[in-house]
Amino acid sequence: MLNAPGVKFLGDLLAYPLKRAEMTLYGDDPEHPSSTPSFRNIIRKLRRLLIGGSPRQHILLLLGWALLFFAGLHIIQSLLAHPSIPSLQCQTPTHEQSKHIPVPAQPDKILLLSVWKQLQAIYDDHPPQPLNLGLNHFRSGVSDFPSLEDIKTHTPISLEDARAARKSHVEVTKKLVAYPSQLFSGKGVVMLAGGRYTSFAMTGLGMLREVGSKLPVEVWVKDETEEDVDWCEELAKEGMACRRLSDYMDTELLEHGYQLKICSIIFSSFEQVLFLDADNIPVKNPDVIFKSKSFTDTGVVMWPDYWKHTGSPMLPYIVGLSDEASEILRPDQTAESGQLVWDKKRHWKALCLAAYYNYYGPQHYYTMISQGWAGWGDKDTFLVALRSLRQDFYMVPHKLKTLFLNEKPEGVGMLQADPTKPAGYEPMFLHSNIVKWSIRGFLCRGCANDTVNPIKSSSLENPKSNIHPYLKNHSRIFRLEDMKAMNIDPEPLIWKSFEHVACRSVWQGEGLCNRTRTHMEKTFGYSFEKSWASPIVGGGDRICIRPT
Repeated sequence: MLNAPGVKFLGDLLAYPLKRAEMTLYGDDPEHPSSTPSFRNIIRKLRRLLIGGSPRQHILLLLGWALLFFAGLHIIQSLLAHPSIPSLQCQTPTHEQSKHIPVPAQPDKILLLSVWKQLQAIYDDHPPQPLNLGLNHFRSGVSDFPSLEDIKTHTPISLEDARAARKSHVEVTKKLVAYPSQLFSGKGVVMLAGGRYTSFAMTGLGMLREVGSKLPVEVWVKDETEEDVDWCEELAKEGMACRRLSDYMDTELLEHGYQLKICSIIFSSFEQVLFLDADNIPVKNPDVIFKSKSFTDTGVVMWPDYWKHTGSPMLPYIVGLSDEASEILRPDQTAESGQLVWDKKRHWKALCLAAYYNYYGPQHYYTMISQGWAGWGDKDTFLVALRSLRQDFYMVPHKLKTLFLNEKPEGVGMLQADPTKPAGYEPMFLHSNIVKWSIRGFLCRGCANDTVNPIKSSSLENPKSNIHPYLKNHSRIFRLEDMKAMNIDPEPLIWKSFEHVACRSVWQGEGLCNRTRTHMEKTFGYSFEKSWASPIVGGGDRICIRPT
């Protein structure tokens, strides 16, 4: 520690340059014509403070001089290393820019519980028959579309059971509760996470902000066992709120994860909802959908799946589309519900009817709708409910496209079209149904030993992984020429989202961060630099990212 005389000596030493500056500028004459009294007075006051001030003032001034010295040195080093500072593109990180987005308000819990209890009572009073259809896969498997004869005879159901199921369906549609307008408002994104899906959701939510979405977001999990409190606190800074389904319903009644999606949409505080699966990555800002003609005209936007309808001929009879077993739905394209836009006010009854199909989905309706062929689950319950109630919806007219690995004929995901561009195909969503984009799943080492969030092995650790060569050799997973042909290039932005998770989030880790940045530098030409302003304005480890 410096004593008072020592500090005074240093103060005199630091005051000397000020004395020399005053002499150089103004000479010995206080009336020198070049003298500027206000500036000269400032110099003299600083000298007097340095020479005659208290030890505490000396220490504060010394710290100030030191800070200015090191800040200046850092700026000089940055200028020498990068003569053209603007080329660094040291912009505020995307996640920082999202902090002005308001967190969605939680709806009235008591009222919402009351609405669900009414719906549940209606569903419980009118189960379909038979209550357990079972699940039998087609002999053709999923590689070949089943024959019409197989479709007609695959799921045996008696006429008596079909009549009972139809009667229950009629009663449910008559008794559905009215739209609770005081519960919902505004528009936003709903995503279902929890368990291993949380790591996928991190990527999708990060990309949502990277492509410019300003919509508030609700991230739903089944119950508190799937909730990560630290992550939720971080999400709140970006206009995102965590919600638990168990706060509104008894989730133990649900047999399958497919049943959770419809519940998250119903319980969401938004009146107009863009639902995204956790493994769905926006490649273009989806906010425009809510203002598009395709949505404003109908109130529902849906996207097509690969195949036509494979449901039981009894389904149209049960849901009131025909007076007997029928093939009326056979020409219909099935829906791919990795993304779904829904106006709850305009289509509340259809949403509640779809919830009825999901309530009895694993036991009855999932099998009635697909008969166990590809797509068994919730995805077509929305479409069937709309058809049953004769309500309008917009089905995107463009076929989805399969995205393949770079230089390999292996599909990695589904590219769904922008619904605001009916004239031609332009991608908006990458539903990563095969390769799941998770930074821990890609590059984590030793995560199998993680006691909180273990994974079997990352793609980097597993030579059998289909993306292992791309990670090992630092090459693109998507072929750049394919991306340019569709006027998109989502992969660098996905890795930018990865970098946030690996380096600056509650999930950060030094090794994971270093591996992520190394891959970005070698694969996409990113550059990482400390911000020159950090020593002055703070902000911790703010990173400048420069694509070259």
